[in-house]
Amino acid sequence: MNREIFVGRVLPPLAFTIALFLLWELACRLFKIPPTILPAPTEIFEALWKYRKPIIENSWVTLWTTLLGFLLATVFGLLLGIAVGWHRAIYAGIYPVLVGFNSIPKVAVVPVLILWFGLGEVPAVITAFLSSFFPIVVNVATGLATTEPELEDVLRALGASKLDIMRKVGIPRSMPYFFGSLKVAITLAFVGAVVSETVGANKGIGKLMLDAQAGFQVQIVFAGLLVLAFLGIVLYAATVLIEQRFTGWAFRGQNR
Repeated sequence: MNREIFVGRVLPPLAFTIALFLLWELACRLFKIPPTILPAPTEIFEALWKYRKPIIENSWVTLWTTLLGFLLATVFGLLLGIAVGWHRAIYAGIYPVLVGFNSIPKVAVVPVLILWFGLGEVPAVITAFLSSFFPIVVNVATGLATTEPELEDVLRALGASKLDIMRKVGIPRSMPYFFGSLKVAITLAFVGAVVSETVGANKGIGKLMLDAQAGFQVQIVFAGLLVLAFLGIVLYAATVLIEQRFTGWAFRGQNR
């Protein structure tokens, strides 16, 4: 790893995280906070190691249901976003419907999904999809709908069709919007999957945390939270790397 990248991007959050855990540990020791209220980081890491097998097994379930729901949201969100952004009349007609649909709390939808598909991973996948679908559609549609009318007029004067403008200007121009929405959507997908697992599932980090809560094993609950945070950071970082690979031109001014 490049030393400049490590010092500028990796070291600050790493140092802050270590300092946060040290303060957390110190506060728990000084104020003698009961582990059933707030376990110390050492107790949480001990639980991570002690129960590593069930934690890893349930983490894989949450990870793949989140990724599957997120990938479905990415594909369908991109396609619908292009369709919505194709014409301003379509944008004006469908956008309020999308806003109304997104206003429905996903936790209220989970019981319906369980009624339709039963307990298991399918409701978690669909909830992750529903949670991450909206920002992708909105950002892609916004990127397409905000193409300058003057630019479209010039391109039409040069003989470009609506499809040509969309393929060569609109879609490339909306890519920063698209990848920006992916960074938001991946975290929402995790929230959706875990919410579904806590309502009704056989496996997953959400289910593990729910069972641990019922047994007053607070260390395992916090261990599950740390695992979710770690997975979220890894997937967010992967999305950022992909964004820089495909839309580096949009950030070239920031890298000087």
